[in-house]
Amino acid sequence: MSVAPMLDWTDKHCRYFLRQISQHALLYTEMVTTGAIIFGKGDYLGFNQEEHPVALQLGGSDPVDMAKCAVLAQERGYDEVNINVGCPSDRVQNGRFGACLMAEPQTVAACIKSMQASVDIPVTVKSRIGIDEMDEYEDLTRFIDVVAQSGCDTFIVHARKAWLKGLSPKENREVPPLLYDRVYHLKEQFPHLHISLNGGVKTLDDAALHLEKLDGVMIGREVYSNPYILAEVDKRFYGDEAFVKERADIVLAMLPYIEQQISQGARVWNIARHMLGLFQGQPGGRVWRRYLSQQGTKPGAGPELLTDALDLLLETQNKAATFLKY
Repeated sequence: MSVAPMLDWTDKHCRYFLRQISQHALLYTEMVTTGAIIFGKGDYLGFNQEEHPVALQLGGSDPVDMAKCAVLAQERGYDEVNINVGCPSDRVQNGRFGACLMAEPQTVAACIKSMQASVDIPVTVKSRIGIDEMDEYEDLTRFIDVVAQSGCDTFIVHARKAWLKGLSPKENREVPPLLYDRVYHLKEQFPHLHISLNGGVKTLDDAALHLEKLDGVMIGREVYSNPYILAEVDKRFYGDEAFVKERADIVLAMLPYIEQQISQGARVWNIARHMLGLFQGQPGGRVWRRYLSQQGTKPGAGPELLTDALDLLLETQNKAATFLKY
């Protein structure tokens, strides 16, 4: 079970928060380009040690640069490096990486060989089922076969094709139909490969059904909007009977981290924005979201933002319970 890499969402603050809910789900970084890592002035590989297991998703197509970044990722302690062959945005295409690489399986294979020769951690691929007019099952199997022959044995497949022209990245996550059967057939055709599915998974029951035919499931937007969905993951899929934190306990567990990050220059909103959905579907959930959104961006906001929001939510819940009682 894993949480999908999501640009502008799955940063280190988000991952630290999600790790308070599940100890076993594999977490992915946002996609980071080789250019940013090699030439950028910021620390694009920074993460919290508490995030393990955590994978770096890498965007690029030059085997030398990809290997160089994989080495840096291994040195920093990442558990896996994943090659992005699924993002359809114009910016990604202009950089010659992402979903457009599905038309260049030999390029992806060359990156795999170069990276695997340089590191010991797993190198994996996340792709679509097709792009533009290259969307027949045979096109997908040709891509998988070529890349697998280079040494890659793990593929995460978003069960939608991507239109490189004509649809926005958001539309590409929603408009092309989900074709789960194609991913199932992949596993049947390549039983020796580890095949995971991504796209449209909204419940753990959905995940369990996919796992009857596949090796893994990756959930994206549903986890971000309703993060507490991860609360049952450890017990259900990893056999870990460890105590599951209540939502309020998760809020309190985040306070020391927030204090630490603020001392290092972060703003509380950088962290709190990832927690808006923690009380999704619960009484007072709207109160929680509204308070964080309205107060979190104000100058000087600190860790008390979360405790104040929690007090307000609990007050709302108590009022609701009293009303229902009478």
